[in-house]
Amino acid sequence: MPVIVGFDTSTADTAVASARDGVTLWESARGPASPGGRPVHVTALLPDVEAAARAAGGWAAVERIAVGIGPGSFTGLRLGIATARGLDQALGCEVMGVGTLAAIVAAIGDLPGGEAGPRLAVLDARRGEVFAALHGPAGDEHWPAFVASPERLAERVEAAGLTPLTAGDGSIRFRSILEAAGAQVPPDAEPVHRVSASRICELAIGGPDEAPVEPVYLRRPDAELWREQQVKQKAGS
Repeated sequence: MPVIVGFDTSTADTAVASARDGVTLWESARGPASPGGRPVHVTALLPDVEAAARAAGGWAAVERIAVGIGPGSFTGLRLGIATARGLDQALGCEVMGVGTLAAIVAAIGDLPGGEAGPRLAVLDARRGEVFAALHGPAGDEHWPAFVASPERLAERVEAAGLTPLTAGDGSIRFRSILEAAGAQVPPDAEPVHRVSASRICELAIGGPDEAPVEPVYLRRPDAELWREQQVKQKAGS
């Protein structure tokens, strides 16, 4: 198995880890400096990536870089993917993109009952929406990543007659809506609600030597929508 450095900046956390033979060597997950504050991706990502590489024996020992490709924050995704591409150019490591929701789904499998039933990953997408994906107990994808209102997601869960184990910051924010539809949401403090970079590394094991590292946005960025609105307002004035 390759030595992997993996990271994800698609959420408010800056998650970084390194692993050898499937064993985590170093891991960190830094949230914003203050509750509700801005993520610390810009200042924390590269120092933590360097620390993860040192724990693996230095960059000469690292064979693969794995990066979370979302869905998630536009700014965070751009930074994480640009960092992975830059390291690829500088070091010549293999680079692989890993779905952020898939990393949460993998962590759900470690919860009691997680191996036997459906797993639903839900991230807070802001604008009153969530990013979500549903996988089966074997990790097979039942609902590919999509964006929807929490109410629409709850309708899908209820219509399918499911009681999935559900995790991610979106499941915390919209707990009451999802639980009313049958979803089972662990307590807020459970680590499963945060993206784990060790899972990013785990999902990169056995993957292709080179996988497309393209962001999964699912919707247009806020800045683009704002510019479009400004154009419409000027045209109507």
